[in-house]
Amino acid sequence: MKVVILAGGYGTRMEEYTKTIPKPMIRLKNTPIIMKIISHYYKYGYKDFYIATGYKYEIIVQYFKKNFKEIKNKNFKNKDRKNYYFYDLKNECKFNLIYTGLNTMTGGRIKRLKKYLPDENFMMTYGDGVSNVNIKKLLKFHMDKKKIVTLTAVNPPARFGALEIKDGIIIKFKEKIKLKESWINGGYFVINNKIFEYIKSDKTYFEREPLEKLSKENNLSAYKHNGFWQCMDTKRDKDYLENYYKNK
Repeated sequence: MKVVILAGGYGTRMEEYTKTIPKPMIRLKNTPIIMKIISHYYKYGYKDFYIATGYKYEIIVQYFKKNFKEIKNKNFKNKDRKNYYFYDLKNECKFNLIYTGLNTMTGGRIKRLKKYLPDENFMMTYGDGVSNVNIKKLLKFHMDKKKIVTLTAVNPPARFGALEIKDGIIIKFKEKIKLKESWINGGYFVINNKIFEYIKSDKTYFEREPLEKLSKENNLSAYKHNGFWQCMDTKRDKDYLENYYKNK
């Protein structure tokens, strides 16, 4: 099964880094976060990756050129000069870097990969979030539920903590607790190829119209993950992840 990684956004909330490099290339313990994500899927036997590039795509290309063998792909025509195919000889992994536009939204990037995803289902995640989610159990859950999309739901700590107040007096103070039953989209999707019917154009946000419509149709399932998950939206997140990898 193929794995799609969205890696083309501007990463504007981390401008101190993304002025010069795309967000998926920000390093954690000297390794780009996108490679941390790839290694997790590889651990579960996945070896065929489609990386949807856009903003500063050439920097991602340069990294793969330096570390893997570039191979000419007959599926890439002359007009696809921004597309690249690399092979990891050691681990037998394939990396297809597909340029999906500079201002394309998340749904549009998925839509642009349609011709490369002929199988019934494919994996998809973002290039800025790491987790120890069990991919094998996630796939089984998706197959059992028989929905078009399964997302991994995570229960992160509240960013600002919580107070319990009675008669103007704080009776309970909790710093950055996990809010019970407060689940959010943690990425790490399994997606049926029927999804392409729900994405209109490059301007479509995957997380808006497609997922909202699927939810109304009862066609969106959520695999609850209680283990480690962390996105990298801010420098604080980056520092936390850096420390996590350093110590663990």
